[in-house]
Amino acid sequence: MWQRYKYHVLMHLIIFLWGFTGILGKLIHKDALHIVWYRVLIAFIALAIFLFFAGKSVRLSAKVLPKVFGVGIIVALHWISFYYAIQLSTASLAILCLSTTTLHVAWLEPLVMKKKISLRQIIMGLVVISGISFVSVDFNGQELLALFIGLLSALCAAVFSVFNAKLSEQTPAEQLTFYEMLAAFTLVSIVLLSLGKLNASDLSLTLNDFYWLLFLGIVCTSFAFLATIVIVRKLGAFTVSLNINLEPIYTILLAIVLLNEHKSLSINFYWGAAIIILVLLLNGLIRHFELRNSNSEIG
Repeated sequence: MWQRYKYHVLMHLIIFLWGFTGILGKLIHKDALHIVWYRVLIAFIALAIFLFFAGKSVRLSAKVLPKVFGVGIIVALHWISFYYAIQLSTASLAILCLSTTTLHVAWLEPLVMKKKISLRQIIMGLVVISGISFVSVDFNGQELLALFIGLLSALCAAVFSVFNAKLSEQTPAEQLTFYEMLAAFTLVSIVLLSLGKLNASDLSLTLNDFYWLLFLGIVCTSFAFLATIVIVRKLGAFTVSLNINLEPIYTILLAIVLLNEHKSLSINFYWGAAIIILVLLLNGLIRHFELRNSNSEIG
């Protein structure tokens, strides 16, 4: 029985870890830029060690490299905006905004992949907007800014997801991520240097922050990425993408238990969250039945 369900268990462990990254934005006492700088640096080093011991090449076509670096910059912008949204408001709000990534992918993917835009996706997107309006009805200026930045983070996540899918058709995912982490690290380093924050004082860490950053970079980023490759191969991309919609539920529950965020969230937030999560799950189920019917017809 374990052999049958072990990849499902591993998948939910990975989703749980992704959900925990939002909590780390509150637990690590550094600003968003420094959190991302350490995250991509640690992930890059961990991936380099993995590729070396796995005997995998890091060579990349000169034609593809600029595109990969472009995606890496989008990854950096996604994480920076994600952690800024957390620090301006709550982990629950940031991860709820991030859950709209799937719907951004729905309209962005047809543009990049030259496919037809789905009317259903447009309608569901409008329903999600109504959910966002529920979430934001009691917000003040700072929380509205956090909402805007969180939605920007989701858009960045959708952009790199779609372009990564296109790039991975010709390039191994391990190499893509290796160079994307390098690009993200380069961008954040330049920004920190220009702000005068790339110095020993600003980069200093407490022991607690150091351990959490190691956990974030190695476990939540490098390990989660490599494990996801295996899971997708075993369970299929659709099963994984459907279950990823549970990430905001994990994060909100963790935020309630670890950060007591339920004390600062109104009932409108939970109504809005329920609308958004239900739409995402419904969208995934509809796609599941469409895919199953399509496979039946082919069979």
